[in-house]
Amino acid sequence: MGKTILVTGAAGFIGFHLSRSLLAQGHTILGFDGLTPYYDPALKRIRLSILEQQTGFRFIEGRLEDAATLSRVMDAHRPDMVVHLAGQPGVRYSIEAPASYVEANLVGTGNLLEAIRAHPVEHLLFASTSSVYGGNARMPFAETDPADHPLSLYAATKKAGEAMVHSYAHLYAIPSTCLRFFTVYGPYGRPDMALMIFAKAMLEGRSFDVFGHGEMRRDFTYVDDLVDAMSRLLAVIPQQGRAVEGDSLSPVAPFRIVNIGGGQPTPLMDFIAALEAGLGVVPKFNMVPMQLGDVRATEADTALLRRLIGETKTTPIAEGVRHFADWFRAYHASAGRPA
Repeated sequence: MGKTILVTGAAGFIGFHLSRSLLAQGHTILGFDGLTPYYDPALKRIRLSILEQQTGFRFIEGRLEDAATLSRVMDAHRPDMVVHLAGQPGVRYSIEAPASYVEANLVGTGNLLEAIRAHPVEHLLFASTSSVYGGNARMPFAETDPADHPLSLYAATKKAGEAMVHSYAHLYAIPSTCLRFFTVYGPYGRPDMALMIFAKAMLEGRSFDVFGHGEMRRDFTYVDDLVDAMSRLLAVIPQQGRAVEGDSLSPVAPFRIVNIGGGQPTPLMDFIAALEAGLGVVPKFNMVPMQLGDVRATEADTALLRRLIGETKTTPIAEGVRHFADWFRAYHASAGRPA
């Protein structure tokens, strides 16, 4: 039997793909999104228009910072589960506009937790990031590793969000799973993401900057693989005292942290080469130093994820980038209309 699931950030990149998948599985989705202008809301509206064509989707426009609206939504709809994806993303933008991260990621998450406290749910999934591993030198990053040295305010707010979720899990017995995402890419991605920036520049015949002189490595995760793992984790509800091998389960709360990544870091230049093959365009780029707040490499230890849900989907980089390139060509040619 399908669940009623509140998805915050439903018009965002990951929220869109997750909502579409859950709808196809027979769930009812309450999509909550502020359609904020961090990037052109036109892309969010394109995603939203696709979701609104599916049975079982209801959209509620609102901001996380608006506690009263969140409370009314929870009171009126009583969702079975909540997937909290909304917030202010981006490592680099957190240097330019720190207040927006405090408001959305801290105040907004706090407001949502209060609304859930008043109307408990079966399971809360909270979107975190591999950026919380910060200055950790040991790789692959494991959920049980310390994550005490964030290199950006974005990472710091996400780490704080994890701590806030843990406290509510402990105080009010709210089963919660924090998901640390590793460089997600795919169709309908955010315009500030590297793949979108590179592809746009290539199709327009412009050069683009490659940070870290092209020496960075990332654990790229195709969005369909991420969504598959998230959908399956919804049913894996943390229970205090019922840990698996290598678990991050809290000793004092029904709370767990899980990495979702490909488990195979890819050199940035190989990623660009895959995009060149997908678009059929030779890139022009400028090698530039690392940006403030960035890390040189990421790699996910996905052993816990596999213990919890079994074997995971892992789309090869060439295939995933080709899917993205096919979508982006149509999207770019239509000047941002649905593709």
